[in-house]
Amino acid sequence: MREANFYHAAPDGVLQCDLCRHFCRIRAGSSGLCRVRRNVDGKLFSLTWGRAVTQAADPVEKKPLYQFMPGTQTWSLGTPGCNFRCANCQNWEISQALPDESIPLVAPEEIVRNAIRAGCRSISCTYTEPTIFAEYALDIMQLARQAGLRNIWVSNGYLSKICLNAIRPWLDGINVDLKSMDDAFYRRLCGARLDPVLDSLRLIRKSGIYLEITTLVIPGHSSDPAMLERLASFIARDLGTDVPWHLIPFYPEISWKMPETPPTSIDAIEKAWEIGRKAGLSYIYAGKAHNDTLCPRCGATLVTRTRQFSGYRIERFDVGGRCPACHAPSPIRD
Repeated sequence: MREANFYHAAPDGVLQCDLCRHFCRIRAGSSGLCRVRRNVDGKLFSLTWGRAVTQAADPVEKKPLYQFMPGTQTWSLGTPGCNFRCANCQNWEISQALPDESIPLVAPEEIVRNAIRAGCRSISCTYTEPTIFAEYALDIMQLARQAGLRNIWVSNGYLSKICLNAIRPWLDGINVDLKSMDDAFYRRLCGARLDPVLDSLRLIRKSGIYLEITTLVIPGHSSDPAMLERLASFIARDLGTDVPWHLIPFYPEISWKMPETPPTSIDAIEKAWEIGRKAGLSYIYAGKAHNDTLCPRCGATLVTRTRQFSGYRIERFDVGGRCPACHAPSPIRD
């Protein structure tokens, strides 16, 4: 347990957490919505600082980030808890877990050492929402930068502007879930709202942090073509046609509370990909048919990705940061 950095006392003496867009008001002895930040004797404490419940070396493509350091490994970690309650969550065993002091403490220095030993070129705060363990993440990120490693977040986008400003100097790349363009979806399935996510995405894009976006296509919930058209149009209009969009199928057998929902069909993914193309998006990754990065100017292949049991087989054709055919600048960030 470590005193939190992101909070202040309201005029009535209640502590307000400033980390995410819930802005929880937390009374003495209580916790915020995420259940991992508690008011103890008038101070707010992070209950999961150092409690890395899982660590592993992953392909950076698994985050997914396809145009940020492709073909490299990233050291991934997360702590228990989340500020969302997504019924469709596919990582609910840890995202919905309560703080647990039996989880061994892992110092930030050890996380960085583990990443270096594993030959990783970056560290990813992932598996659960990084916003709710931002103090721990920041301690790791600062040490990682000193060691020459890049920093990545995989986020639901509900971080506050205060949190974004704090992590911006240290964060290199982020993948944000944009789950739907319907506020009712966020309220019903996630216990959150849409507008704060859209606002965060605009701020992240303006900040210069490298951004990719993921949408889980859930039949009957986030598969409606009209909604996907609004979502793709938002990316193109407010963020830029060069922001990559990942379309991910839903698997009911690993979801938290939606085992009766059918899995996403190949046809639904293909239709979503077509919607993205009509919206003018340059990089849409969807299923086995749309894994490669193509030059938006001439269509030449820049990167091929073949999914394998052990990860991804990556082959690059861009030369000196440019397309091998028309010599337009490559979108790949190394």
